[in-house]
Amino acid sequence: MAAAAFFFAWASGSGAQDDLLRRGEYIYRLAGCENCHTDRDNQGPRLAGGRALVTSLGTFYAPNITPDPNHGIGRWSEADFARALRAGVSPTGAHYYPAFPYTAYTLLSDEDVRALKAYLFAQPPVAQPNKPHVLPWYLRFRPALIVWKWLFFREGRYAPDPAKNAAWNRGAYLARAAAHCSECHTPRNVLGAPRRAYYLAGTTEGPDDGVVPNITPDRKTGIGRWSRSDLVQYLDTGMTPDGDFAGGLMAEFIDHGLKYLTAADREALATYILSVPAVEHAVRKQKKGGKKKDEFGF
Repeated sequence: MAAAAFFFAWASGSGAQDDLLRRGEYIYRLAGCENCHTDRDNQGPRLAGGRALVTSLGTFYAPNITPDPNHGIGRWSEADFARALRAGVSPTGAHYYPAFPYTAYTLLSDEDVRALKAYLFAQPPVAQPNKPHVLPWYLRFRPALIVWKWLFFREGRYAPDPAKNAAWNRGAYLARAAAHCSECHTPRNVLGAPRRAYYLAGTTEGPDDGVVPNITPDRKTGIGRWSRSDLVQYLDTGMTPDGDFAGGLMAEFIDHGLKYLTAADREALATYILSVPAVEHAVRKQKKGGKKKDEFGF
């Protein structure tokens, strides 16, 4: 009898752990961890960092987030992990640059943070050192980030809007927190802070000199002519209503992240995005040899 009780307790615990890891992988996919923390261009090990993120403020190199104890996050406690993700502060007290989207991840639920940590710690450790960022001298003083946070960052969890339905709130959580859509699709001011009046209205100064499209429902410069089924299909396959396909970072995000969403979550995400205020903001720009496409394939 005691053996049977032990077996059922073990099986129950094993099932709970499996559920936690599945939830963690789902958030991992949606949060884009695979894309930023794997240097695919140089055949780097998965999640071992080293990928360059070129911005107007300098070049940031994503760190090693494997559970390696010396070069990765293997020594981090749950509190360390949550603080890094939600407050942008390392276990040693150093402030992270907002190239790491803690400004969005701060909205993640306790359950999703725990699940994400569990999934990352279940991955193979890789003993690869991190690369230092390449920044102008005036941005290398990390304590100055305290001022940036005081001006532009508010820590806190996502609070559902009681005036909206469950699908809208789920979509808002996915867009604002886990998928951090605004981090790429909202233009920034000279200090690198989002220009709130242009929420999701696109920018010509995206990562890696990318043109990031306007995804507000503006009919002239955004996606206002798309139906909800058009957007749902795009989130699943990367195909636009005119038969073109996403490129650049967006293609990676779909291939390694958004296509893993459930049908219900794709619907919820589309519902939220098509509900935001329309902003007329053209973001295409000319380059030698013709017009540069944005990452929606336009």
